[in-house]
Amino acid sequence: MGEFGVRGARGAKNTHDERARALIVGVDFGSSDFADSFDELELLAGTAGAQVVGRVSGKRSTPDPKHFVGSGKAEEIKLAASAEHCDLVMFNHALSPAQQRNLEQVIGLRVIDRTSLILDIFAQRAQSHEGKIQVELAQLQHLSTRLVRGWTHLERQKGGIGLRGPGETQLETDRRLIGERVKQLRIKLGKLQAQRDTQRRARERRGTFSVSLIGYTNAGKSTLFNALTRARAYAADQLFATLDTTTRRIWIDGVGQVVLSDTVGFIRELPTQLVEAFKATLEETIHADLLLHVVDAASPSRHAQIDAVNSVLREIGAADISQIVVYNKADAAGLDPEASRNMDGSIDRVVLSARMGAGLDLLRAAIAERADASRLGGMQFVGDNAVEELSGDSDPPL
Repeated sequence: MGEFGVRGARGAKNTHDERARALIVGVDFGSSDFADSFDELELLAGTAGAQVVGRVSGKRSTPDPKHFVGSGKAEEIKLAASAEHCDLVMFNHALSPAQQRNLEQVIGLRVIDRTSLILDIFAQRAQSHEGKIQVELAQLQHLSTRLVRGWTHLERQKGGIGLRGPGETQLETDRRLIGERVKQLRIKLGKLQAQRDTQRRARERRGTFSVSLIGYTNAGKSTLFNALTRARAYAADQLFATLDTTTRRIWIDGVGQVVLSDTVGFIRELPTQLVEAFKATLEETIHADLLLHVVDAASPSRHAQIDAVNSVLREIGAADISQIVVYNKADAAGLDPEASRNMDGSIDRVVLSARMGAGLDLLRAAIAERADASRLGGMQFVGDNAVEELSGDSDPPL
């Protein structure tokens, strides 16, 4: 059964708001985090610049091959979108090209899936030259899966300069042009990656200990980065405020200089195209000596977020890098700063507030301890085994 206007004020039409009016759709396939994921879609929609004016949800055991939600639910979505004067419909799932096309035919509006929405946000937020290249690459890879014969008009193209010759369809032209652009972007990224590899090898020769901040989007990584480095990296209370990797040197007593990197935040169902395109940026994570896994201690979804981050780490080959889990926003969660040790005696969790500066001394001490252990060859690893411990019922009062 669908739900409409879950928060009453959203359903009212605001003639002064020029943002695109969106209806969001979520299907519960029995996942325990469906509600959190659906609420997250609303945040993503707002981040992309849309005004969410209604919600439709339903339950299914499996997706419908044709419409994802079934023909009856598709008609329900059409009525809800019409009633709320919507400009587009957003799905909290990845849709196949055929499903997206069939839904648009039924609903009569543009349909965007979760993957496209996240890609759009990344495109808006990319600032650096490398970031823009990576986002464009991800978008083109996603678009290439959307080029199907039912989508294009298949008009015959005349031969000419730069074209392969007469008799080429528009579909073939689009695919070839996308392929050529993807090749160009990969070459550019390869050159940028080579530069980063050179810088990293120089640090390794100097024996500099490297630390990378990772975590779910909006967990407070950039705020923590600024607190530790006294830098002014962009930090905001919004999803994907940071896309570009920022690296600074910090001084840790007893260790000396340490290289600290702030990276892009992760999210549930992070599009594969983005993970692939951002691998160059994520190299700092893959080659780090220590990962500071930043978690929003005040978020009720923190356990699912921890699992999502560790899932991406496995995907990029960084699951076995030593971790310290940093529970940030202790002030919002009503917690006192503290550090706790694992069964081996190593500090594996720190509770702090980056915004207030409380507990930073505990984190610095933990970094120093791991750096010393690394030099002695006794680094403790936190991989898949820690996921259950961190997200299980035995978790301390977080």
